[in-house]
Amino acid sequence: MLRVLVSISMLAGVLMAAQPLIKVPILCYHRFGVEVVDSMTIKNSAFAEQMEWLKTHGYTIISLDTAMGYLSGRVKSIPFKSVVVSVDDGHKSVYTDMAPIVKKYNIPVTLFIYPSAISNAKYAMTWEQIQELESTKLFRVESHTYWHPNFKKEKKKLSEQEYAKFVDKQLAGAKKKLEEKTGHEIKYLAWVFGIYDDGLLVDAKRAGYRSAFTIDRKHASSDDNVMALGRYMVISKHTIKDFEHMVDGTEDQRFHQKKEVIRY
Repeated sequence: MLRVLVSISMLAGVLMAAQPLIKVPILCYHRFGVEVVDSMTIKNSAFAEQMEWLKTHGYTIISLDTAMGYLSGRVKSIPFKSVVVSVDDGHKSVYTDMAPIVKKYNIPVTLFIYPSAISNAKYAMTWEQIQELESTKLFRVESHTYWHPNFKKEKKKLSEQEYAKFVDKQLAGAKKKLEEKTGHEIKYLAWVFGIYDDGLLVDAKRAGYRSAFTIDRKHASSDDNVMALGRYMVISKHTIKDFEHMVDGTEDQRFHQKKEVIRY
């Protein structure tokens, strides 16, 4: 009897070990509109087509927090075909154009915001609009630094002491400001222009962020540095076939072969 129990236990362990690790594709958008006005603008119809494609092909859009809980081991399981949707910058078209589509498909979206623009820049949303979006429970604000800087350029022109103060403002300062405005903890950071280095990864963790995200075109995986997880930037030139390759992971292979990275 003991041998049988041991054999069953060993078999269960083998089966568990054989289960593939789920890597999560995180999509990154910027602006939306009826027409394409620049490379970073996705037509409303194209975004709707992408969301419909995910639904039709059995994908589940989960929140970023759920995905990170799974990759860290806090969440035991997620749907096998899971996808995360995120949007950088806080452009007003998120409120006017994206939100109706998000509500139609009832999907969670993470908004990576830099607070200096909100209620200040003409292109950006207002704090009232962001509050309204968060009240739907579909949108969740996270950090995109304080004012969207280029860390490489700032590091070259500032002294070591000035740069350290600057980084603290961009990381810890943004986190504090966003927490004051939203009333909830800010856990995650999106690296501006996808720029980061070893020092910044340490600084982000020290500032209190649990995870941070690049625009390196690959699925987020528990094997990666939690402060430099990949995302796929979706822009106007991408066809629905391109979108399919992002989501199903086949673009990962092309990324590693060509080292192709889209910058903005």
